[in-house]
Amino acid sequence: MNARDGHRTALQRWSAIHKWTSLTCTLFLLLICLTGLPLIFSEEIEEGFDDGLPAAIVPAGTPALSIDRIVATARERLPGWTTDFVVFDEDKPYATVFMRPSDTAGIDSRRRIRYDLHTGRELKQMLPIAQSRGVMDVALSLHTDLFAGLAGELFLGVVGLCFVVATVSGVLLYAPYMRKLAFGTVRDTRSPRLKWLDLHNLLGIVTLVWALVVGATGFINELSKPLFGLWQLTDVRTMLAPYAGKPPPKFEDLASAQAAFDTAQAAVPTMRITSVVFPGNPFGSPYHFLLWTKGDTALTSRLFSPVLVDARTGALTTVVRMPWYLRALEVSRPLHFGDYGGLPLKLIWAALDLITIVVLGSGVYLWVTRRSRRAERLAAKPASYE
Repeated sequence: MNARDGHRTALQRWSAIHKWTSLTCTLFLLLICLTGLPLIFSEEIEEGFDDGLPAAIVPAGTPALSIDRIVATARERLPGWTTDFVVFDEDKPYATVFMRPSDTAGIDSRRRIRYDLHTGRELKQMLPIAQSRGVMDVALSLHTDLFAGLAGELFLGVVGLCFVVATVSGVLLYAPYMRKLAFGTVRDTRSPRLKWLDLHNLLGIVTLVWALVVGATGFINELSKPLFGLWQLTDVRTMLAPYAGKPPPKFEDLASAQAAFDTAQAAVPTMRITSVVFPGNPFGSPYHFLLWTKGDTALTSRLFSPVLVDARTGALTTVVRMPWYLRALEVSRPLHFGDYGGLPLKLIWAALDLITIVVLGSGVYLWVTRRSRRAERLAAKPASYE
């Protein structure tokens, strides 16, 4: 086989890879892109439809209330319920308490109560997730797992991987395809199919880097549950080994949540605490307050570090160093959703998302028309008789 034949064979192989990986993922990617568009602006949409009361206007420097007081208010509001965790809003003086009707209740039964951090006033009570799914919740579920849980996440991870392969193979085919044409040529005076083929290739090249970033980070994001499960089976199990055999503390035996907050803040003074997870939460520790912290720079604001505080004594247990694979997961999320550069970056992400929808739709059109033309040619051949 000479060099020319070898080159032709390689192109045919890459063409087959591009076709089948594209066909495998296109319809699901269209769904992902369509649901991803509103998710880019999820913060703005949710704020626009938020019917909660506003926080009180207080003088600058007014101290926040104790977390213990806010949690006690929530427990009075829902007596007998289990306190799951408290989340602090990044931009507003809000503390949202997540409660469950029992220790064994699932995520869908949680109820969320938002409080003013300065006055303790209840601003909004949200029904359990199972009873209050809105359009954004449906979009997020379709985007992440197709309402199929872990199986759906892993399936969409494979779709993301196919998208990356289809993008790379498309790049390798673009140069030979354009060798006799100027870059960006769109032959709009020829047949509609040829025009759409040129547009498909041009838009694919224009969005190349973005498509690779979003596809790769989407694949990583779909592995979040297995990766966190691996962390719990390895590092977390090692950290909790000294507590093996000890009964988890009851709520009345817990140390002060505010004291745990202060202890964690003293351990990581340059970090901002975003939430306090109470003992017994399935994503925390049976024996500790788990406090999630993050930095205040463009990069470190997306890198979370957990701090463990003994739930009985309130003493610092450890500042957890996250493994590299969870760090990669944390970095991939803002790159995937484009939510780290404010509204201008979100608008760019939305424009690229719309272009990708055109690329995917044109790919389906090209495949359908090619099959139709092939069927017409076969039908036009005269029948042969022996």
